[in-house]
Amino acid sequence: MESVTQLTDYPHRLSIPTRWKDNDVYGHVNNVEYYSFFDTVINTYLIREGGLDIHHGPVIGLCVASQCDFSAPLAFPDTVVAGLRVARLGRSSVHYGIGLFAEGGATAAAQGSFVHVFVDRAERRAQSIPDPIRAALEAIQTEGAT
Repeated sequence: MESVTQLTDYPHRLSIPTRWKDNDVYGHVNNVEYYSFFDTVINTYLIREGGLDIHHGPVIGLCVASQCDFSAPLAFPDTVVAGLRVARLGRSSVHYGIGLFAEGGATAAAQGSFVHVFVDRAERRAQSIPDPIRAALEAIQTEGAT
């Protein structure tokens, strides 16, 4: 896992309110919800900035790997600030880095990675990342990332 832990290390950010149902019996956001936050920040970015058409576009992104390290609890009614960066950009794949922060917090409560492979919607075969999506991903690729 990379050592990016500060909100300022992520060029894109999205505020995501937690929901009552996100908490588990221990009074904090259940670990499975963190992956939902990952999906939300990534796909919101791709739709808004890259023009991804999730319903009819010929190319879609499939998650092939994801991982999360937990450092501090989040709990309802916190607002989560999800930070997003591109760590590596290939021909048909992208490796994201994600940090989840409590609103107002500077240090990540959780850090994760997520890998998308872009595929033809019908055939499910790897495709080059479409130019508008690639441009959006390049915009949040951090210095030194490969």
